[in-house]
Amino acid sequence: MRTVERYILSAVALGFVASVLSVSSTAFAQSTGSPPVTDLPPIVLITNFGSGTVTPIDPVTNTAGRPIRVGLAPDGLTISPDGRTAYVTSTASNTVTPVDLSTRTAGRPIRTGLTPNAIAITPDGRTAYVANAGSADVTPIDLATNTQGPRIPAGLFPNGVAITPDGRTAYVTNAFSNDITPIDVATNRAGPNFYGGLGPGIIAITPDGTKAYVADLESNSVLVIDLLTNTPLRSVPVGIAPFGVAITPDGQTVFVTNEGSGTVTPISVATDTPEPAIPLRPGADDITVTRNGRTAYVTNFISGVVTPIDVATRQPGADIRVGLVPTGSASN
Repeated sequence: MRTVERYILSAVALGFVASVLSVSSTAFAQSTGSPPVTDLPPIVLITNFGSGTVTPIDPVTNTAGRPIRVGLAPDGLTISPDGRTAYVTSTASNTVTPVDLSTRTAGRPIRTGLTPNAIAITPDGRTAYVANAGSADVTPIDLATNTQGPRIPAGLFPNGVAITPDGRTAYVTNAFSNDITPIDVATNRAGPNFYGGLGPGIIAITPDGTKAYVADLESNSVLVIDLLTNTPLRSVPVGIAPFGVAITPDGQTVFVTNEGSGTVTPISVATDTPEPAIPLRPGADDITVTRNGRTAYVTNFISGVVTPIDVATRQPGADIRVGLVPTGSASN
């Protein structure tokens, strides 16, 4: 889910180029839909781009657990609808790694296209769609067999993907061509691209499936899209360099991270108006909201921490230390 410029920034500015290149792999999406059917406790997962790991966080105690080794430069991740498996993209390994959340162990990686970053799973749990920034396409993965299907052409530098709650359409944002590719899930065919703003990044879809919110990095705004017609409705001004987008499970609020200004902007879904920004620190990156809707977790790729935010009060809590260059996040 990174653009090329931000990959370079996260590595060079923090001096982690050597660390990223030396990580050894093991041998082996804002997601909407029904609550997970699982007896596993709630969990928040964070990808550490610079250390090749995923850090589990207990959302009850806000403590980090033992890192899980995955592939090189992990970035995007999502959790299956049943809550039992996480899928992690590794941008430098060109793979997706499944992680068993009951044992917290990584499985055999699945090949994708070049530089996979964003990933989302259909609500029925059958298929994952992976945006491959380097090869300008999308890899569908059959999750029953963990095998990839034929890649689907997208725009230039696809780096965000979300699936409608009815499971019919996957939407892929293309940062360099400033458009969005809709994919018919039944046929895996791409429809006509449509305008997605300037430097579109992460995309999130409301629980009722009527609107999508896209972070437009270059315009310091969020583009609201009518999914009934695939047309932009309006742009909502936020902070500097917005990137992460997450919607609360009740569909009332969109939370947007602003990397440049180090803030999070809440947006009312009913009116598409921004609320006062929540101050954090520069480098606020991805964001996930827990399934119970109580807490949002924000990664910070500069400071190497995750900040919990109380959704009801909009107040940030104590930072949680994770791995090097934390980028992606997901929760069940």
